[in-house]
Amino acid sequence: MKNNNIINNTKLILLHPYIQKQSTTTSSSHRIWLLAFLSFFTVASLLTLLYTRNPSIPIPIPTSTPTPLSKTLVKALVHYASNSNNTSHMSYTDIKQIADILHHCTIPCKFLVFGLTHETLLWHALNHLGRTVFIDESRYYTAHMEEKFPEIEAYDVQYTTKISQLKDLISIVREQLHNECRPVQNLLFSDCKLGLNDLPNQLYEIDWDVILVDGPRGYWPDAPGRMSAIFTAGVLARSKKGGNPKTHVFVHDFKTEVERVSSEEFLCKENLVKSKDLLGHFVIERMDENSFQFCRNHTSKGASL
Repeated sequence: MKNNNIINNTKLILLHPYIQKQSTTTSSSHRIWLLAFLSFFTVASLLTLLYTRNPSIPIPIPTSTPTPLSKTLVKALVHYASNSNNTSHMSYTDIKQIADILHHCTIPCKFLVFGLTHETLLWHALNHLGRTVFIDESRYYTAHMEEKFPEIEAYDVQYTTKISQLKDLISIVREQLHNECRPVQNLLFSDCKLGLNDLPNQLYEIDWDVILVDGPRGYWPDAPGRMSAIFTAGVLARSKKGGNPKTHVFVHDFKTEVERVSSEEFLCKENLVKSKDLLGHFVIERMDENSFQFCRNHTSKGASL
């Protein structure tokens, strides 16, 4: 009887597998979430480390040092330019003189050229690490060249002179050496009849290293002549504010009357370092702003009145 009571009072407890499975599943789920959180935190920390730069630590940037054209390439360019079928091209001797100066010019070399000619692309190529600016009297030809060769920098200018006025214009300059036509000035604000004052303003602020006068075109009496270009070159060279105090000025067709007389008057014989074939090579030094004389002997025989 007693045993029956014990049996009756005994309770059987069964653990259903679902309960154990649910406990295990819950624990695994917690671990998965914890693992996901740790992974996210690790990735976020890594990204922060990669994209946050310390400003005090410079980041190396690969650079290449610009180098001038090799002598071999320069010789090839000069050779082919001087052997063109174009009858108006410069001779080998003339081109080589200018090419040699450009090759030794301090980088970046500032080169001003009056005239768009057969050698335009050659000058641009020889001074590829510097700045080459072309000035031409033809608005249409300037626009044509810029459209065809957008890499060049060219501006048109209006000349108001005539070759037939050569001696009169030189006489006017001599009379105004202490005023509008002084050798050291900013031509942008000048009313000198031979000064070019309508170029882009920035060009008057540049300290030019080399200037070539090979324009404007034409040798008939009403053609503009190169008096203004030569006078402007002489003033720009003497009015430099910085850079090399010396400027190389080349005048092409130097042996014709207009170029020879204007050069003797405004570039001066004492500054002529070489004259060969059709090219005159002058070296002009910077002058004090209180200077009022282009040359030590300012009387040009070719322009005597």
